[in-house]
Amino acid sequence: MNSYNCIAADVKLGASVRLAQFINLYGCEIGDETKIGAFVEIQKNATVGKRCKISSHSFICEGVVIEDNVFIGHGVTFINDSYPRATAAGGNLQTEADWKVERTIIRRGASIGSGVTILSNTTIGENAIVGAGSVVTKDVPPNTIVAGNPARILRHIEEKQEDPHVRI
Repeated sequence: MNSYNCIAADVKLGASVRLAQFINLYGCEIGDETKIGAFVEIQKNATVGKRCKISSHSFICEGVVIEDNVFIGHGVTFINDSYPRATAAGGNLQTEADWKVERTIIRRGASIGSGVTILSNTTIGENAIVGAGSVVTKDVPPNTIVAGNPARILRHIEEKQEDPHVRI
């Protein structure tokens, strides 16, 4: 670790985790062999599985579960509140007591393109691919490619694709 990282004492880091500079981790759990890029924030009660790659400038908020072997592109943002407000009904700033964290789950082997925004209460299925710049507003089925705003299914992924680098 170095002086450019803010890693709270309550963070659980797995074996061989690689951390870039300028990251902010608190109250989260990071699995073995995961790589986290620069300018990433991962909040409390978020989990990142084993062998994941979290690219720079991404924000993983409380309530997000990322399973093993997931790719998160640059500048991906997660949201954990469907109706965010700065103040409570009485006019005071909201506290944790004023709202409930909404979960988001990214299943094993999924890939999230750069610049994606993922709304709360969604699940991205196993091995799914979300195209760059998409806004995910509802669940993404396993083994599908989605893109757009809102993200829509483009096609299904064949289980034994000959060339994983085929352009879509």
